[in-house]
Amino acid sequence: MIKVKVPGTSANIGPGFDALGLALNIYNSFIFEEIDKGLEISGCNKAFANKNNLVYKSMLRIFDKIGYSPKGIRIDMSTDIPISRGLGSSASCILGGVIGANHLAGEHLSKEEILELATEIEGHPDNIAPALFGGFVVSVMENKRVIYNNIHIPKGIKFIALIPDFTLSTKEARAVLPSTISYKDAIYNVGRVSLLLSALSNGRFDLLKYAVNDTLHEQYRGKLIPDYFNIVNKCREAGCLGVFLSGAGPTLMTIIDNNDNKFKDKINEFIDDTWDIREFELDLGGVSIQRMY
Repeated sequence: MIKVKVPGTSANIGPGFDALGLALNIYNSFIFEEIDKGLEISGCNKAFANKNNLVYKSMLRIFDKIGYSPKGIRIDMSTDIPISRGLGSSASCILGGVIGANHLAGEHLSKEEILELATEIEGHPDNIAPALFGGFVVSVMENKRVIYNNIHIPKGIKFIALIPDFTLSTKEARAVLPSTISYKDAIYNVGRVSLLLSALSNGRFDLLKYAVNDTLHEQYRGKLIPDYFNIVNKCREAGCLGVFLSGAGPTLMTIIDNNDNKFKDKINEFIDDTWDIREFELDLGGVSIQRMY
């Protein structure tokens, strides 16, 4: 029996579409145990406590890869990451399942292989890589391989998430994106990603208000979120260092100075109680695994 704890994530960070992601101190935990027969899933909505559960389906992919046939599986879930809000819920379930299956099968896979297989299931590494390794991670696909690099961010900032009470599926958020983009927009994002990486690496947090701007996805996805553009402007007026759509949305993520104690109060003045305001810090450890006897 093992316990796998996976952090939530925020991907894209504005212009880093499908390439940038950071791990946050919000978690989903999964306890895995091989049992005599059948499938038992607890700790989640009954609608997900079956063979279509993403954690279980991810486990089956790994059992098939390794060639292991468990007699039965018990999964106990404890989830704090909101579903379909752009905070890496699906990535956490996939990673939990992949790692749980690997351990029950005898730990045949390396961490790099876990990254590759979890990314294959998810479809892109921008949430998987930071959830697995922690911190701020750049990840790209090259000949079906995941190439990644952790980037150290100096202390001095924290993250305030504005989480609405409605969901937005990644499929829907991708469907609104254009099939082609202009050369001008591509150049814009290349410049902003470059500035973002240098600003975060060097602690030039004053540059984030320029660096998190995007032309590839936010202007299209924002139309799916009621009052999105107004809320973004209000966050800027309230003094955040930067504001961006977390993953595919609908959560908006803001970056503020560690010493800013007024921002949340200012936000509360213009959003209603259908939005949950949560404060996060970077999770630097990534996935943790605990053997339970």
